[in-house]
Amino acid sequence: MTATAKRPDILPLSLPPRGVNRLQASAYVGVSATKFDEMVADGRMPKAKRIDGRVVWDVRRLDLAFDALPEQDGGAGEDAEADRWNKVAV
Repeated sequence: MTATAKRPDILPLSLPPRGVNRLQASAYVGVSATKFDEMVADGRMPKAKRIDGRVVWDVRRLDLAFDALPEQDGGAGEDAEADRWNKVAV
């Protein structure tokens, strides 16, 4: 790896970055950057972390927010689904 390696080339493919920028975060959840901004503003997606002058989204928090989104039919997201199964008596 040389000093001129691009940032994405620094990490091996088996180690994806923990923090992503706005465009990467929006692509990660499958929406446009504009829609992502709306979702951050209304609380459906997490706010970014500030690292000096950079704004970075935590992929783990994006995963949790995505899991909590409602299903297409209006049903609850994965968190509610998992919670439903936690209440089943065996």
